[in-house]
Amino acid sequence: MRATVRLVFGPEELTVNLPDHDSPWAPDVARRWLDEQFIANDCEPLRALGKVLVADKLAAIARAVGWRGFHDDENFRQDYARAAAGALARPMVKVDAEAGLVTF
Repeated sequence: MRATVRLVFGPEELTVNLPDHDSPWAPDVARRWLDEQFIANDCEPLRALGKVLVADKLAAIARAVGWRGFHDDENFRQDYARAAAGALARPMVKVDAEAGLVTF
């Protein structure tokens, strides 16, 4: 499955297309990577219950890393796209970092 992940940071936007020879990670690998990045980037749960959904992790990581972080680090950008598409099992994902919304 070819995957495309759009990252929106207000007026700035990045589109990450996984190459044809690459594919999203398996869901368990993707979730583990997102868990690690959520902790490494000091992200906070968005909901008072403390339960963190995959979409919440994607939005929180995007917000913490920011446009510049994604723009400057191609490896991280590609890994994020592999994880997003794999964890959600969707070929197209849009993450609006400022609004905290994930759509597909």
